[in-house]
Amino acid sequence: MAEGRAWVRRALAARPSAKVLNLFAYTCAFSVVALQAGAAQVINVDMANGPLSMGKRNHQLNGLAHGASFWAHDIFNSWGKIGRHGPYDLIILDPPAYQKGSFVAEKDYPRLMRRLPELLSPSGYALLCLNSPKLGPDFLTQHMATEAPTLAFIERLPNPPAFADASSERSLKVLIYQAPA
Repeated sequence: MAEGRAWVRRALAARPSAKVLNLFAYTCAFSVVALQAGAAQVINVDMANGPLSMGKRNHQLNGLAHGASFWAHDIFNSWGKIGRHGPYDLIILDPPAYQKGSFVAEKDYPRLMRRLPELLSPSGYALLCLNSPKLGPDFLTQHMATEAPTLAFIERLPNPPAFADASSERSLKVLIYQAPA
């Protein structure tokens, strides 16, 4: 995810005081980078308390005492709270491709996508990640065209050479979309 974190750093450098929503935050690496790049606020949401505790520790280790919130919530049951704290200049979606009982990309990713237009600020960005060899980039682009047609595709980030894959269809996919101005 090095290229994704580098993109976040570049994008937020041009947006001082940005508000970021980090869904499926896990250990909050995107949040650390966002705050280092000048974000004013990052809301980290993940179902698991353990990884979020590690995320809090990662913020402390990086000297980031302020600006991050850590919510141990089921995202699909928290849209009201998430929406009340928006809109967001950047939304990061980095879900697992499959997690029994909580997330199945084929079924649940489109449910996330349809929320993006109402949560993003004008010209806000969505960074969509998918690490599934079963689902190619077309899975994301086709569902975005249906679920969030107002968002414009900007680019697919390359994977680092150290993680070269025989097939770009099966490798990590990181796509950037932008809301209208």
